[in-house]
Amino acid sequence: MNDRPDLELALIQTALAWQDPAANREHFQALLEQARGAELVILPEMFSTGFSMESAALAEAEDGPTTQWLSEQAQAIGAVICGSLIIQAADGSYRNRLLWARPDGSLAHYDKRHLFRMAGEHKHYSAGGERVVLELKGWRVRPLICYDLRFPVWSRDIGGTDLLLYTANWPAARRQHWNRLLPARAIENLCYVAAVNRVGEDGKGHGYSGDSQVLDFQGEVLLAAGEGDGVFRVHLSSEALLSYRERFPAHLDADTFTLN
Repeated sequence: MNDRPDLELALIQTALAWQDPAANREHFQALLEQARGAELVILPEMFSTGFSMESAALAEAEDGPTTQWLSEQAQAIGAVICGSLIIQAADGSYRNRLLWARPDGSLAHYDKRHLFRMAGEHKHYSAGGERVVLELKGWRVRPLICYDLRFPVWSRDIGGTDLLLYTANWPAARRQHWNRLLPARAIENLCYVAAVNRVGEDGKGHGYSGDSQVLDFQGEVLLAAGEGDGVFRVHLSSEALLSYRERFPAHLDADTFTLN
């Protein structure tokens, strides 16, 4: 018997002010008001700055203004809010860190493992190494960041992930890759996938086509934001997911492995 409730998501796909955290916080605050009623709200990668390699100049402390703001917003709208930003960790390293701000004021985080070397991200940030699984209303959620999408072993969780969550600044030049890889992750993991990208142009002149989307466990599209700018909502059925896994239990034949 399935006694786990369904889940309401809100994806915020929008343009970002280049390297201007205060402007981005103000912009997102208005959008978060529109997301009220959702239980999980997802923001893009580096939502406070855009995808910048100016880690030393832009990094905030672990309890910095954007972290505090995110926690306040989660409490104000009664939902978990997540998205990544530039953080200087307690050990002094710079991280592309996804924060998971809960409405009770508590925080969790995931540090991006796969750093995008084609932009030099590996020279300006330290990679995370911890696989993170977060719980929300009985759902197992795996947060991942942008370039992580290209590495299926890192996305794999034989423990039964219910929702893979990707937050990104994925450029329009590789739009086709984004739209092909996301359904593959949903199908191979028998889970929902929610992926949030940005739109507009960044300070380096790179354009972003959006394509934020939510897919079901068969890779079917439940929500497609296209190139829109705003808040996009979707309902995830727990019963549909569990019923499909019972009918098609491919996860029982998954290979076991260890990660180095």
